[in-house]
Amino acid sequence: MDQSISVIIMGAAGRDFHNFNIFFRDNPRYRVTAFTAAQIPDIAGRMYPPELAGSLYPAGIPIYPENDLVPLVKENDVREVVFAYSDVTHNYVMSKASEVMAAGADFRLLGPKSTMLKSCKPVVAVTAVRTGVGKSQTTRRVCQILQERGKKVVVVRHPMPYGELSDQICQRFAGYNDLERYKCTIEEREEYEPHLDCGVVVYAGVDYGRILEEAEKEADVIVWDGGNNDFSFYEADLYITLVDPHRPGHELTYHPGETNLRLADVIVVNKEETASLQDIGTVLENIQRVNKKAVIVEAASPIFIEGKEDLRGKRVLVVEDGPTVTHGEMGYGAGVIAAKKYGAADLVDPRPFAAGTIQEVFQKYPFIGAYLPAMGYGERQIRDLEQTINRSDAELVVIATPIDLRRIMRIEKPALRVKYELQELGKPALSDLLARI
Repeated sequence: MDQSISVIIMGAAGRDFHNFNIFFRDNPRYRVTAFTAAQIPDIAGRMYPPELAGSLYPAGIPIYPENDLVPLVKENDVREVVFAYSDVTHNYVMSKASEVMAAGADFRLLGPKSTMLKSCKPVVAVTAVRTGVGKSQTTRRVCQILQERGKKVVVVRHPMPYGELSDQICQRFAGYNDLERYKCTIEEREEYEPHLDCGVVVYAGVDYGRILEEAEKEADVIVWDGGNNDFSFYEADLYITLVDPHRPGHELTYHPGETNLRLADVIVVNKEETASLQDIGTVLENIQRVNKKAVIVEAASPIFIEGKEDLRGKRVLVVEDGPTVTHGEMGYGAGVIAAKKYGAADLVDPRPFAAGTIQEVFQKYPFIGAYLPAMGYGERQIRDLEQTINRSDAELVVIATPIDLRRIMRIEKPALRVKYELQELGKPALSDLLARI
């Protein structure tokens, strides 16, 4: 008689798969009945493939929409539900816990000791309390410092497996041809391309044990480049967490961002050049409440824009980083700041011009204002984004995404690119703190 505990893992094609691989795969005490999927479009309806699921799951594991969770719990006599995705409020997590418990199952979170892997190489982890705080530019800054000291740096990026999972088990990106080979989405390109521009190899995929083994073969130092506000998959010799004074208080109210705040050796207070002194003070007070041992680095993310003089007096369509202004809940991004700073006459509202899946994005995130999230989780969404931009009545497009969208779509209007990099303000600086690595 099968005595194993029936489990469902709630996820979003990232932490859920990692938790399964590290804790549940090949563990006869548990039987994972299903994954459920949220946040990311078109990941439900797939199968976690047998080559990843292991010998206990020769047929793989089905992935259902999260809306099916309660019926799945009841129909499969599920005893435990594991919550495994990020950038949600503590209230949201406990609301999901209430649904699960009312359906009769236990609700569970797996922490660092159950899910972090130990590397034989030094690891620097870059994490955050929310998405859109500035992890990417901070990771680039860390890599730059280590490279200047003669270290071979390899970045391991938090998972973004939105395609065929069996083809994404362990991916290595060393050039733009690899982006094409793996048919990367806009979201993937935004995270990988800036590192490639700096000569840094990037690993990503689904199986982070295998990825770690491959990265260790060529790295002096591994830099964990976190996604959303998830905590690191690897034990870190230096754990860096970013906080955002544009969203004061979120450092204590979002999961698992507060975990990162408490784990941090170094806390970077970013975007100080555009935040109010009051909001910076609130964030600093909250840091002192929960993590007095952390070293605080104050920083800015100054904006650089090509042809800024062309903005003045124009009706501008701003294309912002998608995750930052959707589930990241930022009311604006670098593009809006740049357009206003350099004299745009008006910000064009893209909603009347939204095509296909972009209409669905505005319906799902009704708080989005007069800017366009750069959504591109698949070819259809990329084409809908392109059509929305070209249908708008803007005179100029401001591209404030980590990559230049003109590389992957045909924008029929004049366009400018906004970039931003991390700049430490005073001491201590990251270069001082990385000396131990």
